[in-house]
Order: sequence, then C-alpha cells, then structure tokens
Amino acid sequence: MPHIGAGRTRPSRDAAVRIARRLQQCGHEAYLVGGCVRDLLRGIEPGDYDIVTSAKPEEVCTLFSHTVPVGMSFGVVIVVDGGFGYEVATYRSESDYDDGRRPSHVTFTSVEEDVRRRDFTVNALLLDPLTGDIIDYVGGRQDIEKRLIRTIGDPEKRFGEDHLRMLRAVRFAANLNYDLDPETFHAIRRHVHAIARISGERIRDELTKILTQGGPRRGMEMLAETGLLAEILPEVDALRGLAQPREFHPEGDVWEHVLRMLELLPSGERVENDLCLAWGIVLHDVGKSRTQSENETGIHFYGHVREGKRLADVIMRRLKFSRADADTILDLIGCHMLFIHAQEMRPHRLKRFLGMPDFALHLELHRLDCLGSHGFLDNYHYCREKLAGLAGEELHPPRLLKGDDLITMGFSPGPLFSEILRAVEDAQLDGEITTPDEARRMVKNRWGHTLSR
Repeated sequence: MPHIGAGRTRPSRDAAVRIARRLQQCGHEAYLVGGCVRDLLRGIEPGDYDIVTSAKPEEVCTLFSHTVPVGMSFGVVIVVDGGFGYEVATYRSESDYDDGRRPSHVTFTSVEEDVRRRDFTVNALLLDPLTGDIIDYVGGRQDIEKRLIRTIGDPEKRFGEDHLRMLRAVRFAANLNYDLDPETFHAIRRHVHAIARISGERIRDELTKILTQGGPRRGMEMLAETGLLAEILPEVDALRGLAQPREFHPEGDVWEHVLRMLELLPSGERVENDLCLAWGIVLHDVGKSRTQSENETGIHFYGHVREGKRLADVIMRRLKFSRADADTILDLIGCHMLFIHAQEMRPHRLKRFLGMPDFALHLELHRLDCLGSHGFLDNYHYCREKLAGLAGEELHPPRLLKGDDLITMGFSPGPLFSEILRAVEDAQLDGEITTPDEARRMVKNRWGHTLSR
C-alpha cells in the first residue's frame, strides 16, 4: 500500500497485526493474507501487508480513526497507520467477469470462499495474528516448497476472470524464481490472445515489475515461451533469431543480447530498479528488426537508432508511459551509440555529452551493452575518467553571453541568436574563450558583417 504521510520508511508487520487484532477484539475474524504471508514464510520482509476480515466495510470504518474507503462496493477499505495504508478487505466472492477484468457481482461471504476466488495458491495463505498459525485451503504452502506458480482451481476459469493474471503468473515466477505449473502454462498458451483486452497501463505495470523486481531475463524468456511477448510487444519479439555481425556480437542474435543485458542488471545499486534503465535495455536495439541489411561486408543495421526511437515511441504510447519516463527512455535509445565516438570528440562536444541529463543511466546502459556483447569497456572507462576530472561548472559553465547582450550589440532577435549562443558556448567549453569580453570579440569577428549599417 502507498506511503500516505510522514512516518516509517516501509509498512510494518506490527501495525498490520495491530489492525487485525483490533478487528478480532471487536468480534470479527481477521487474518493477514496473500503475498505478505508468502514472503514471511520465505524469510523475506514483505513490501506491504493485506488483511481480510468478516467485518463489513462500514464496520471497519467505525473501528479506526483514519480510513480511506477506496472500494466500498468491493469491500475494500484502507486503514492508515504510521503514514502507511493497509488494505482491509471483507471476505467476498466474485462472478460475471464480462470485461475480462472486473467482476459484475460481488457477494460478501466466508473466508474459505474468499481464498478460493484468488489467483495463485502461493498468494492465498492466511496468517492468524494472534496464534501465528498458517491456514491453507489451496495447497499454497506446498507450492512454496516446490517453488511453483499454480492457479487456484481451473486455470481456464482464473484467466477468464481476469486476463491480466496470465502476465501476473509470469511475473511471480520470474520475481520469485519459481516454475510455472504445466497446466497453468498451457492455459496461458491457449488464452494468450485475450491479453489484448487489457489496458495498456495494466500491461505496462506488470511488465515493469517483471523487469525491475528480480529475474528479468527469465521473465522475458517466459513471456516469449507463453506467446505473451508476441501479443504485447511484437516489436521486441521480432528480435528473436535476428542475426548480428559476429565480430561485434559474439553472443548471438539481438534477442540473446537483450537477455544478457537484463541478466547483468546490477544488484544493490540505485539503478537496479530504475524502470527507465530496464526499458532502455529492452528497447535500445528494437529498431534493428526493421533495418537489417547484408552485403559482401556483412550484416548491417543502418539507421537502427532512429527507427528504434520511432518504434519505442509507438510502444510507450500504446502502454501509456508517462511523458517524462518516455522521454528518458527515448534519450537512452537515441544516445546509446554515441559512446563509440567518445574518445574522438572535441572538448565541447564531450562536455555536452558527459553533461547530459541522466548521464549515469546512459553510462550504465553502455556498460551493460558492452558486457552483453563484445565485453570491451574502453569508452566506458574513458568517460568515467573524464567525468571524474571535471567539476560541475566545467560541464555547465555560466553563460558568457545571453540574448539581451546580443541585442545590446545590435543583433535582432531571430534564428541567428541560437547559432551565435551555441557557438559561444562551444568555444567556452573548448577553453578558447573565458570572459564576456572575449565572447563579444568573437561574435563581432564572426558575425559583425550581418549587423545592419
């Protein structure tokens, strides 16, 4: 659940237990449920805590001072404690999923029926907060021991209720490093076309979790094996089997290159969970499927960066990315080949390159790009060394001249302004000029003839 206000840095088991005990003390049944119980059994601190109860939503609201009724008709109330929200849901059963996503009918029911309407066995365990006992109606504990993702009951029915569960099955298997139950796998294969009914936003969120929450290579491989990749990212699926020149890509085809980069995503650093970096990896070579050519000198991908940006923009619009994230990812794609020329760049161009927004992401993408192919990191180390030797003001020095200065010198506002200011900044970055007076002399010498007499 989201962080709602000041307080702890993450949800607390003590707070969740306190909420459940309060419900029990007032005569209601209440249990911790779902992923938090699964993670506790695995010895992992959960990222959030959910609670199920026999109490009706209005009863939950009367028992706690700070609640948010996010889904009263579905029996869901958020109880806020210590700045975090804890989902408290009334036992319910659901039916008539006409849109392949939401139930048309919800009935408040028993705890066992509530468990049996859930998606996967490993997400359907209950923990009694008073006794610590685990209640398992569906074999979830055994599937955790087997490291298996299996639907509760008939997978055909589960995926028919909510088509997104097909993606969630892959996501849990990848993130937890579990296997997909064979019946569950084959049901996905049979119903894969139904994923087209799910909104771009929901697909994007599941894909991002596959890419950023553990096991991204395996997740992408399972997407391909189930047929989901061809349905939701056909532009990426087209990279499978797409040959590359061996001298630069001894690892194999473009798909294998992407998979190796995902496998190399660093652990324990800020960029590990950066969605822009992960999506940059997936999409950085997506243009190669449309630009491959071959002649006597070998295989080529002329214009693949430009085509890659075009395709990536189409993909991210389809999946409803935020404009900020899309722009960052498009920049990563557009600049990933520039590192090849880093050691040949003139000082002003190199400084502009190193001073790009999010350069740490660009540098990390380049590192993974190299390690996922030929393994040569010369340009990576060169950029790091140059960056370490430059102060912030050397990358982004104060301007020696502005538009007002050009007007004072007699120039009229127009397209020439940008050309002059850019040239002045280049000369400044190259160390050719250092003061406003030197900048004015440079401008008069180069553009003085354009002034009206």
